[in-house]
Amino acid sequence: MIRHLRYMDWLLVISILPILVFGLLTMKSLSGDDYFFNRQLIWIAVGFVAMGLTTAYDWRGLKSSAVILSLYALGVILLVILAVIGFVTRGAQSWFYFGTAAFEPVELVKLFLVLVFAKYFSRRYVEIAMTRHIAISFLYLVIPMTLVFLQPDFGSAAILFFVWLSMLLFSGLRFKQIIVFIATGVLIAVVGWFFLLQTYQKMRIVAFFNPEGDPRGSGYHAIQAMIAVGAGGVWGKGVGYGTQSRLDFLPESETDFMFAAFAEEWGLVGVAALFLSFTLLFWRILRISIRSPDNFSKLFGLGISFLLVSHIAVHVGMNMGLLPVTGIGLPFMSYGGSFLVMLMAALGILESIAIRSSEIKAYEKEEFIGL
Repeated sequence: MIRHLRYMDWLLVISILPILVFGLLTMKSLSGDDYFFNRQLIWIAVGFVAMGLTTAYDWRGLKSSAVILSLYALGVILLVILAVIGFVTRGAQSWFYFGTAAFEPVELVKLFLVLVFAKYFSRRYVEIAMTRHIAISFLYLVIPMTLVFLQPDFGSAAILFFVWLSMLLFSGLRFKQIIVFIATGVLIAVVGWFFLLQTYQKMRIVAFFNPEGDPRGSGYHAIQAMIAVGAGGVWGKGVGYGTQSRLDFLPESETDFMFAAFAEEWGLVGVAALFLSFTLLFWRILRISIRSPDNFSKLFGLGISFLLVSHIAVHVGMNMGLLPVTGIGLPFMSYGGSFLVMLMAALGILESIAIRSSEIKAYEKEEFIGL
């Protein structure tokens, strides 16, 4: 294990540290007590343990069809059980509760689906343009996505779809098929609006286009978030001086509106530092993906990148009034153990890929020079 430290991508680990610190400082300043701050510290510690375990594990074991199908089945079973005995919180049946701790299965499902698609698309890289392979990969998606949608968790269901579509597009899809997918997406959106979306979800979308139309109702969250982001200015109001969050004008500021709370206190300078850290993180992930030895590991790295991009885009978009409010957290910053531990475990798998790839290259170099 010690020799593995030599080949770790330490910049990958370093890139998430300022993001974690930004989240902790913002969380600590949001209220008079340290409830969320202290619990998030615990989840960060658990996350680093998860990262250590997945780093130590040889990622090539995840290429086994039996392992991947078992993980997929576990994810679906958890979602089915959740639909039967899960607790309803804020209108969604999305969590298991164990005392004061909560577990959200969809976060594990996101990681499991990235593994499933990396396996399926890597084995059929040449044939992926065939309609039957696209259909089969969609079947892997549609079961958990439907269960998540029915919770109802529209935001997470949309992210699952985006990850599948992005990985599919980067697996060799033809332009004609891309057009078909766009047309299908429009059709699904129309059907979803009239037959699938709940009333409160429609109200959120209407409020997105015209939040001022109901400033004290469905448009309240969006308006308060935009006020918070704009109030930060260039330098911010300072840690602990954000009026929108501290005076409870901004609801769920430690989760759904973390970016708005952060932007109010840290301003444009802080936001620039945050996105610089995310840029470094994406660079290291893509670097590992490009240098990895096979299509499975390359697609896994891309899948995790797409997962992060979708979360960041949706969270920041809804905090700035560019997207409807969906309840999607900001990676490594928003409060929540399930999401954080899943991301840290995913980064551990990427570290495992980086380590084993470097070891193979070092061995080949020694063989070449005759050592």
